[in-house]
This record gives sequence, C-alpha cells and structure tokens, in this order.
Amino acid sequence: GSGRGLAAIMAAVLACAAPGAGLAQSVPTAGQPAPKPDLRAQLVEHEGTGNTTRDFVYRWPAAVSAIPALAAQLAAERERLLAEQKGEWQASLKEFAGEDCGGCTIRDFQKTWKVVTNLPRFLSLSVEVYEYTGGAHGNYYTDALVWDRQAKAAIMPEDMFRSPAALQDALGAEWCKGLKAERIKRMGAETSQTIEDDGIFPCPPIADLAVLLGSSNRRRFNRIGLIAAPYVAGSYAEGQYEVTLPVTAKVLAAVKPEYAAAFARAK
Repeated sequence: GSGRGLAAIMAAVLACAAPGAGLAQSVPTAGQPAPKPDLRAQLVEHEGTGNTTRDFVYRWPAAVSAIPALAAQLAAERERLLAEQKGEWQASLKEFAGEDCGGCTIRDFQKTWKVVTNLPRFLSLSVEVYEYTGGAHGNYYTDALVWDRQAKAAIMPEDMFRSPAALQDALGAEWCKGLKAERIKRMGAETSQTIEDDGIFPCPPIADLAVLLGSSNRRRFNRIGLIAAPYVAGSYAEGQYEVTLPVTAKVLAAVKPEYAAAFARAK
C-alpha cells in the first residue's frame, strides 16, 4: 500500500504526544528524576545471522536535533517501532524454528528524515520508509511532516490547506498531467494510450500522495512535491512517481488563512 495509513497514525502520535511520551523508561526511584529520552540522531541495530537477521535504522538531520521537542517526539516513535519490530521478529523465530523458509525470519526497517526546506517559522521534512517483513520484496514509501515553531507542534502538510477537496481542486489536474508525462518517460511513448485508459492505475487523488512543501528562497513555500508510492500510481516495478508543481494563485486560495503568510506564488 501507500503507507498513508501508517503516516496518519504517526502524525497523530507526533501531534498529540508530549516530548518523550511513549519512550521506554525505567521507573525512577524516589527522589530521582526520570531518565532523559535518548535523542541520538541515528540509531542502527543489527542482530542475527544468515536467514535470521533483524536490521533497524532510524535517522534524522541536525535541523531536527536543533528542536528538542521534535527530536523527543521522533525518539518516542522510534522506540515504539523498534519494540514492535523486536517483538515481531522474536515471534517469527519461534514460529519458523527449524524450517527452511527463506525470508520468513528476516526483518528490515529503515526510516530516514530529510530537510525539504527550513523556513523561519516552519521546518519542512520528508521521510523515506522501507520495511521488509518476509515475502518477495520489501515495501517503501515517502511521507512528509512540517514542524511549526510558533505552535510548537508537528502537522501534516495537507492540514495547512482548507480541505482535501480544495487541495485536489488546486493541484489535481496538473498532477495528473505531470504523472502521465513521467509514466510515458519511464515506460515508453508507445504506452501513452494505455496509460490514458489505464483502468488498473488511474491517476490517484492528492489524498493518496505524500505532499512535500518546498521553497526556492527559504522564505516562503512556493513549490509542492507530490509523491506516489509503488502501487499507488503504477506497478511496483515502476517505483515511486514524483511531480513538483509551483504554488499558483489557485493553490494560495486553498491555503488556510492562518498559514497564508507562509506561502507565495512561484516566480
């Protein structure tokens, strides 16, 4: 799938959790403060051998570390994901003990946050996620998050717009045009008619995509990246599709009033 369900859960965790909430912590003894959350910008774990391995990688950039509240919230999510993976892997070792089952006992999770743009009020981030839990291949997708320094809160980029319908109206036509061009470029011009009438992979709505807010001047958001994960706009073999669109008057009209000052038309 696209990973949007997981992203929504993650966003809810980030939006609601107090800094450090959800971290695995020991109960402090009387008179001792609770241990501080582990805010390392990179955590890499590997264990096991052969066909019984577990790998876990979680990274964020220095711009995140510069915002302790955000770093603590990502650390909380990381600890939860790590505990879930460890538990699931241990269960698979018991379930498939002694069996020759290829990838049944291989687990791999990688999550890497990157800066899209860093504005005075907002830090716009993308996140690349890869997960393998057995089977023919792993799954991967890209998502996004914006940290609002003024509100001291993490928000999904889509939530800066009036509604999903408004965002679809502002970007949908240009997204579909750009996607078709990208699919033809990747698959060959002779497939253009097939793509036009593709009943398997019609142009997906903006709501099924990752929305990345970018800037060419680091003052205001003036371009938007739209990314479709594998299976969302094409086959797994086609990979992700990305289209970058300028902020237009139509896009500005779709922005919530409280965020209007953060956006500007592309020049």
